[in-house]
Amino acid sequence: MTILPQLFRFYINSSVHVAVAVVSLGILTTMTFDIPLNEYLLSVMFFGTISGYNFVKYAGVAGLHHLSLTPGLKIIQIFSFFSAIALAISLFYLPIKVFVWGGVFGLLTMLYALPFISRKRNLRSLKGMKIIVIAAVWTGVAVVLPVINYGETITWDAGVMIAQRFLFVVVLMIPFEIRDLKYDALTLGTLPQLIGIRAAKYLGLIFLVIVFILEYVKDEMETVKLLSTFGIICLAACMLLFANEKQSPYYTSFWVESLPMLWLCLFWGVQLLLT
Repeated sequence: MTILPQLFRFYINSSVHVAVAVVSLGILTTMTFDIPLNEYLLSVMFFGTISGYNFVKYAGVAGLHHLSLTPGLKIIQIFSFFSAIALAISLFYLPIKVFVWGGVFGLLTMLYALPFISRKRNLRSLKGMKIIVIAAVWTGVAVVLPVINYGETITWDAGVMIAQRFLFVVVLMIPFEIRDLKYDALTLGTLPQLIGIRAAKYLGLIFLVIVFILEYVKDEMETVKLLSTFGIICLAACMLLFANEKQSPYYTSFWVESLPMLWLCLFWGVQLLLT
């Protein structure tokens, strides 16, 4: 295998791509509210996402097969360790309230993977909780942290954005749940399991329409926000409609998770065109 495919696999499997997606939503939040970028907060978003996602994905594997990990997983484990150190260092440069809220979202991530209800049950094992926990953590990290770090309270517009981002991430998760339908235990209660693939897609489309309508209930409604939101909703709708159980390996893990980056690019592009 040549170096470029290996680097791409590492980029996806080590959760760097999803970390860039979360950071993109965070930057979009700062641009929307005209909040200055904070490099330490971006570092927390980036390294926190890598640490959290890799903990959820690989903690069980590493614990059960510590002595027989593949070279690729060992590299990811080391990378995650240093990401956790970078996360811890960055947190100490931020206000205590960001530290506390970051800890809340980190704890939610840990409870998603670690059994605490019983010896084998965690948040993920509760019916329907998988998509809710992931959407809540993404929204908290990408919206709540930038707002409170700047010293702002959760205003009406910030609350509306929280609802928008939550629904948007839920929609992003539906293609993943469709992909994993044949692997997920029925006890997970994912949307495709509960209502079927077609109904899950229709529900996702309804959520996207709600995301756009919510732009009109904000106190500050701007053309750049409306156009960029409309554009990303159209792209997300297409990705949702084309999702299926036999999709290519990187349909969700690369293309669907690229939508937050595309949203940021749309916002930048529309802003440049209108200025």
